Parts: sequence; C-alpha cells; structure tokens
Amino acid sequence: MEAQTAAAYLRRIGVTDPVPFDVEGLRLLHRAHLMAVPFENLSIHLSEQISIAEDDLVAKIVTARRGGFCYELNGLFGLLLEALGTDVTRVAARVYGDGRLGPPFDHLALVARAADGSGPWLVDVGFGSHAVYPLLFDERGEQDDPAGTFRIADADDGDIDVLRDGAPQYRIEMRARSLADFGPTCWWQQTSPASHFTQGTICSRLTEDGRVSVAGRMLIQTRDGVRTEQELADDEALLSAYREHFGVILSRAPRVPT
Repeated sequence: MEAQTAAAYLRRIGVTDPVPFDVEGLRLLHRAHLMAVPFENLSIHLSEQISIAEDDLVAKIVTARRGGFCYELNGLFGLLLEALGTDVTRVAARVYGDGRLGPPFDHLALVARAADGSGPWLVDVGFGSHAVYPLLFDERGEQDDPAGTFRIADADDGDIDVLRDGAPQYRIEMRARSLADFGPTCWWQQTSPASHFTQGTICSRLTEDGRVSVAGRMLIQTRDGVRTEQELADDEALLSAYREHFGVILSRAPRVPT
C-alpha cells in the first residue's frame, strides 16, 4: 500500500496523529477501525460484485466510505498494517455455527507482530461483534476485553480455537495464506444460497457506548448494555438509517431474494 493511500485510510478511520509503532498504536488502529468502518454485506443485495483486489478494496472502503465483510475488512486492514511496519500473517478460519464448523476459508483473520516486536497478536476487524482490541495469540488464559472475556485455546491438528465468554467463535488453521487464497470462498459467500450472507442484510459497527446495527429493516442499538429495537417502515427510513449511523450513502435499498 502506497503512503498516500495509507494516509487516506487513516483519515477514513479518524486517525490523524502519527501512529506509534508499538502495541498501543495497534490497539488504537483496531478500535478506530471498528468504530468507523461497518461490518456489512449490502453489496451482495445491491448486485455489486465484491472484489478483494487491493485497488477495489481501497475504492470501496476508503474512497466510497463503505464497509464490507471479513475478506474485505481484514484484507485491507492487513495491507495498512504492513504499510505501517507491522509483520502480518493471513490465516484461514472456520466459523462455528449450529454446533459445527463452517467450510475452510470461511473467515479471514490476521496474526500480527507490532513493529516494536510485541505479540504475536490476533487482529480481527472483520468478524462483526468481536474483540475491541487485539488478543495475545500465544496466551492461553482468559483475556478481558470491553466486548467480553476471550480465550485462545489449542485444538486438534495444531489448529487454534477462539472463544468468547466460553462460546467457540472460530477455529484457525495455522498456515500462512495470501489474500488471493480467499478469492474462491469470497465468491461462494456472496453467491451461494447456502451462505448466510445471502440470506439477509446486516450493517453494524462499534460505538462509544455499545453497538449499532441495521439487520434487515430493524435498527438495533445497544447503549451501556441496554438494547432497543426499531422497525424501519420503508426504503426511505432504511436509507436514512444507513446514512445517519454508518455514513453509508446508497441510491437504492438492498433487496434480499425471496
């Protein structure tokens, strides 16, 4: 990633001061990204093809000020970290759901070592509601985070499980991957009827006091642990919610096939 692009990306996530090349800088960037860039799958339901090529990621997330899902968010964030001197390894993970694991390459996560040599850290800005800060990847005890208590545990065949409040979230395969390796599954996630991303729309981000999401036509806000829900009556209300809460400006509402 070129320096000019990295600077624009930092402005996109609200970071204007020089970023220290240490774990505190990594924590700052991680939280800032979660606050500014929504986890969203709206492209799928707007008939927009999702590409994980660097130029396309920059155009969507930085220039158009949109969000994305794991391949896009962690894909571009990994490139930013590398541009800032962080050593980054891309790893594939299988997400737990309904008591079983999803397919290989179901999720893209990052393992990073800060430029000050600290870490390695599990870095993940692309899982939706997840840890606010990076997690120590070699630590096997509980790690407290504003989003809950996390634990990284050894699993079968040298894999690694990531748990939140005792519930398994995903299983990491410990093999370095390239961003391009996730291309086929990225395509599957946006086209297959078996993918949960094709079943409905989501747009969600971290806030100062909780989280805000639009799931389908429901506006969900959690503030200091108190959850409220508001149904959005029509397309105009839906587009207004995207604009007001996420800075996502759309010319038409996404449509989920029935």
